[in-house]
Amino acid sequence: MLRKDINELLTRTGPGTAMGELFRQYWMPACLAEELPEDGCPPIRLKLLSERLVAFRDSYGNYGLIDEFCAHRGASLWFGRNEEGGLRCPYHGWKYDTTGQCVEVPSEADNSSFAENVKLTSYPLVKIGDVLWTYMGDPASQPPLPEFEFALTPAEHHYTSKRWQQSNWLQAFEGGIDSSHVTFLHSGGLKSDPLFKGAKGNQYNLNDTKPFFEVADSEGGLFVGARRNAEEGSYYWRITPWVMPSFTMVPPRGDHPIHGHFWIPIDDENCWAYSFDYHPMRPLTEAERQAMIDGHGVHSKNIPGTYRPEANMDNDYLMNREKQRTGEWYSGVEGIAIQDSSLQESMGPIVDRTKERLVPADSGIIKARQKLYRAATALRDKGATPPGVDPAHHHVRSAAVVLPQKEAFLDAARDDVRVRPGFPISSV
Repeated sequence: MLRKDINELLTRTGPGTAMGELFRQYWMPACLAEELPEDGCPPIRLKLLSERLVAFRDSYGNYGLIDEFCAHRGASLWFGRNEEGGLRCPYHGWKYDTTGQCVEVPSEADNSSFAENVKLTSYPLVKIGDVLWTYMGDPASQPPLPEFEFALTPAEHHYTSKRWQQSNWLQAFEGGIDSSHVTFLHSGGLKSDPLFKGAKGNQYNLNDTKPFFEVADSEGGLFVGARRNAEEGSYYWRITPWVMPSFTMVPPRGDHPIHGHFWIPIDDENCWAYSFDYHPMRPLTEAERQAMIDGHGVHSKNIPGTYRPEANMDNDYLMNREKQRTGEWYSGVEGIAIQDSSLQESMGPIVDRTKERLVPADSGIIKARQKLYRAATALRDKGATPPGVDPAHHHVRSAAVVLPQKEAFLDAARDDVRVRPGFPISSV
């Protein structure tokens, strides 16, 4: 169980909250680059950390992320006209550039300096890979840009999607570092999903339902090791890295691409699940990319024109009791991503952790909560820079390895869990 006050601290991410301030120390995904596909395209609404914003790409190709509401009378700038290097409010014509600076107030005299004194809240927006990243903290403390391997590979090597999840970010994130549920919830996917099936490690997953967990500290977060029996005298280890505050990677399977996630708070009761696949050594095949588009692996099939999954809370996730009974889909829900989100959303918008009963298999979740709490309170009380801000902390990989039983997992797999350009992933 978790004390109520700690649960509140870890789940509330709005302005002025301890966890909200923690998230504001990092570069984080704001939207996909495909949402602003060309210069001068329509703006989009965004809500991040409970702040309502609009993102736009001006006629010169500059990206902006600014307060949604015009400083004049509060009209939404989502209705804005994207023209000549700025976004113009259609109500009275006030115009803003990508920094939020008001550059024109048509009702004012030509020699008026009024516009110079009007500036909306704004945040930087930078394209790296498929993602537009933002930093919402103090500009004076802005860290270097993120260096996660998936985003820095050539475009043909990676694919990124996102989906709206109707739950607090923490219960979504905790699923990302929980390897014990795979043997049950995703057992059908290990046999049939085109981005999972065929790996030798799948049999170790399915044959051993009692994984033993070890958790090792890292500069940026944790390495969560899940150990299962393999051949005589050896263990199969699946090693999940977590980089604070919410980057996780799924250990690989065979020569399939590596999967991973960011869990980004929209507000306290909703989050974005950004899901990526990449292969550091080769381009994704046409079949792999199509499988991702079709919602296999860690991705979801979304309602066209939106980022809401087709299988969602309103239609009971298209539950199929017959396939649940036969075991084709262990929970009766199709797809790895929706199997996770359906159960995480079923907990309610913010799960009451004072009622939970944890077991040793939850050691990664326990230690992650402790590290988040320590970092958030150290930032609040002492101004301490949290782990994971330094881009050097981003150079991690997940790994799946078979090791002799006598070897400590992180000592033996230290090279396997760090980015080594030109070296393949460690997978079984």
